[in-house]
Amino acid sequence: MPEIHPSIREFDILCAETRAPSCGVVVFGASGDLTRRKIVPSLLRLYQRDLLHEGFYLLGCGRQELSDVAFREHLAEALDGRGVEPALREDFLSRFYYTSGSYDDPALYAALAARIEELDRTHGVQEAHVFYLAVPPGLYPTVVDHLGEAGLNRVAGHDCSRPPRLVVEKPFGRDQATAEELNNRIGRHFAESQVYRIDHYLGKETVQNILMFRFANTIFEPVWNRNFVDHVQLTIAESVGVEHRAGYYDTSGALRDMFQNHMLQMLTLATMEPPASFDAEAIRDEKVKLLRSIRPIRVGDLWGSDILRARYTAGRVDGRDVPGYLDERGVQPDSQTETFVAARLFVDNWRWKDVPFYLRTGKRLARKLTEVAITFKQVPHSMFASVGLADMPANQLILKIQPDEGIALSFQAKRPGAKTCISTLTMSFNYSELFGTEAPEAYERLLLDCMLGDPTLFSRQDAVQVSWALLAGVLEAWAKAEAPLHEYPAGSQSFAEADRLIQADGRLWRPLGDS
Repeated sequence: MPEIHPSIREFDILCAETRAPSCGVVVFGASGDLTRRKIVPSLLRLYQRDLLHEGFYLLGCGRQELSDVAFREHLAEALDGRGVEPALREDFLSRFYYTSGSYDDPALYAALAARIEELDRTHGVQEAHVFYLAVPPGLYPTVVDHLGEAGLNRVAGHDCSRPPRLVVEKPFGRDQATAEELNNRIGRHFAESQVYRIDHYLGKETVQNILMFRFANTIFEPVWNRNFVDHVQLTIAESVGVEHRAGYYDTSGALRDMFQNHMLQMLTLATMEPPASFDAEAIRDEKVKLLRSIRPIRVGDLWGSDILRARYTAGRVDGRDVPGYLDERGVQPDSQTETFVAARLFVDNWRWKDVPFYLRTGKRLARKLTEVAITFKQVPHSMFASVGLADMPANQLILKIQPDEGIALSFQAKRPGAKTCISTLTMSFNYSELFGTEAPEAYERLLLDCMLGDPTLFSRQDAVQVSWALLAGVLEAWAKAEAPLHEYPAGSQSFAEADRLIQADGRLWRPLGDS
């Protein structure tokens, strides 16, 4: 039992966590990086927390030929240094199996069906199966078609109370047309209720807490609107470059990789209307309504545009020299891919009309930081103007997503001493310090929800379509080079063109790392 901060009384804590039912998870691309770095360690944490059923097993599938034993040895390396007791580690890995073959070969899926039936008997699985596509996006249609043709998209012959589920990693399409095509392809074999489009940002504790913070308290929601909020800033800054992902990233860019999914999802949680209930479809209905309310984005030159793009050049990050984007291994020399996007959005509804939302995301910036910063309006009249305190700083509420998960609220208060000594004070808390434990890995939450059949934190088909439609004009203009591609030195806090976007409204970006 972790030590609880004295200010949190035991009877104030309401926890509800449901254990997964018996379940077989089939992972395509099981010998890849995602499985080792994210999926298996997250399943281990669930196992340690007794949230996996005794009947759980994982069947890996890939092109590489591996035996069950070799597959377990391959995954065991991902568990090194995690303090797992040998007996528990052995039992956990004993639930992992492997089948190899070509993804476009019907024989692979026949072998999978036979192996699933065998493992269901071995582990007593009486619930649904989860098919996880941890493969490159180009293989999604191939795998989905073969799953359907093999009948693996339907309820198995045993007493199964839930239909099979399909987990799809981002990117879900490259634009509106390809997203629609992929949705239609999946829809031939799987009902929408079976499809779980995963966005790992929605599994982060502080992102989930936006819902709790807004709708479980009465002190903030009444001022969460255009009458009290001056503007909102959403930032996802990374200090790393493209690393080993250059092949993917150079065909994607920041708009597709981060903006269309992570940033817009965070925006919906911060701005959507209160759902009628804590129900998956009620929550996702409100998110789609919000996306439909975003004003069309103007694209053009710097002064007539709501969005801009840029890429990093050589610079210094964390005290070391780093190359520019065009010098990264795997990047095409004539690339026009952006590594930074900044935008000013407006939500045209009753709650948010004319409140600007400033979004920015980029690689090779000064530091890693993800946050949502709500800046409230200043007091309409300062009674302290006569003593030189006419323009006091506005109150701010900062939802810190990473790396230091927590919440901070700044406000004005009197300091000890002079009669009118006022300064900005900040109340803040850090999740790991307060609760005595690190926040769970995002994939823990999402994998458990997949097994439970809870789609709350997953993107629905209409939300994907609306988000791509919102960016259609931007993608078209950028493809035609109708908007400039700016540059910024690696290690930058910001740069002139990004600053002008927000300074035109008389505001400033929050410094990266400022609390």
